[in-house]
Amino acid sequence: MMEMQESPRTPVVMAQLSWFFGIATIVKLLLIPSYHSTDLEVHRHWLAITHSLPLSQWYTDETSEWTLDYPPFFAYLERFLSMFAHLIDPQIVHLHHGLNYKANSAIYFQRMSVIVSDLFLLYGVYRSTLALASLKRNLIWLLVIWSPGLLIVDHLHFQYNGFLFGWLLLSLSFLAQGRDVMGGFLFAVLLCFKHLFAVAAPVYFVYLLRHYCRGGLVRGFARLSVMGAIVVAVFVAAYGPFVYHGQIQEVIRRMFPFGRGLCHAYWAPNFWVFYIMLDKGIAFLLRKFGFNIPAPVASFTGGLVGDASPFAILPRVTPLTTFIMVLLALLPCLFRTWKDPRPRLIVRSVAYAYTCGFLFGWHVHEKASLHFSIPLAIVAVESLEDAKHYFLLSIGNASPLLSLC
Repeated sequence: MMEMQESPRTPVVMAQLSWFFGIATIVKLLLIPSYHSTDLEVHRHWLAITHSLPLSQWYTDETSEWTLDYPPFFAYLERFLSMFAHLIDPQIVHLHHGLNYKANSAIYFQRMSVIVSDLFLLYGVYRSTLALASLKRNLIWLLVIWSPGLLIVDHLHFQYNGFLFGWLLLSLSFLAQGRDVMGGFLFAVLLCFKHLFAVAAPVYFVYLLRHYCRGGLVRGFARLSVMGAIVVAVFVAAYGPFVYHGQIQEVIRRMFPFGRGLCHAYWAPNFWVFYIMLDKGIAFLLRKFGFNIPAPVASFTGGLVGDASPFAILPRVTPLTTFIMVLLALLPCLFRTWKDPRPRLIVRSVAYAYTCGFLFGWHVHEKASLHFSIPLAIVAVESLEDAKHYFLLSIGNASPLLSLC
């Protein structure tokens, strides 16, 4: 990914990075009593689910409309956090009495849990930039640690994206150093925290197949077996208990709620927005010319299961359609990665994959723009052209993120 420019002492680099992180933390602490979205209650309820119920009921509980729909590792994280929440205020994790609980104890605990979890982001950025010259390091720290998008989504709206991107950057940093096994392992762990990162899985597969599983048929097959065993072990650790309890279908159903419709309640400015606008525009014109075109009752942006609106004129878009569109958009990147599996290009390839997912994916939230803008920040310092790309893509998606507030 990046060539060695200097050999800084690790304590010096960590001290400098801690200064960036400290300033960001002060801002986050000041934002604790500010606006928060319904996601604060979503995650509070997940704390209650994982604390109050046995594992076999985590993905079947319907006490609240905010059902658990993240992969098992994130559920385990909620269970871990719930132990501390119970010590601070037992009502936070009470399945029934805690519904819509907005006491300061709940708000402060959850806000602090996000701030502390950002230490994973800190370490991911540290490993991704250790080999860079100080100026480039500082610029990347500025773009990632002080990212306005992450600040809005995690510390106002309320999410744990900094924690998740820390895992992604750690994975990419190991790949960039040629440590493919560790990079693949960390990416598998990330997928078990949040499955929406799987858009980059084809890039990882092609890259590891070409870069790690090389050296002849026997050696290549042996390495493929090692990597496959590691990935399978991670997924068994995540999903095995739910398979044991006969809950795996419920887990998958919750993770992939295709009934929510093509677009999220907060519109991502992607390809399907123009498709919907075209459908509505054609329908409007046809009504003006006297054609009996029924106006859809449901909304494209309701965000709830079963609230998807039919198209008036254009063919209905299905999840399979969006999957094929994303895969077709990925093909140039996959071919390039197959032909030239260099470690220094992997971050670009992953950023490209997440851009494809954002543009053509099903039910895309506008915060998904962080999936490509955060990795792009790592390569934005390599050339003026890279800086332009980062600027256009990150600024172009800043306005939709503000709608969260």
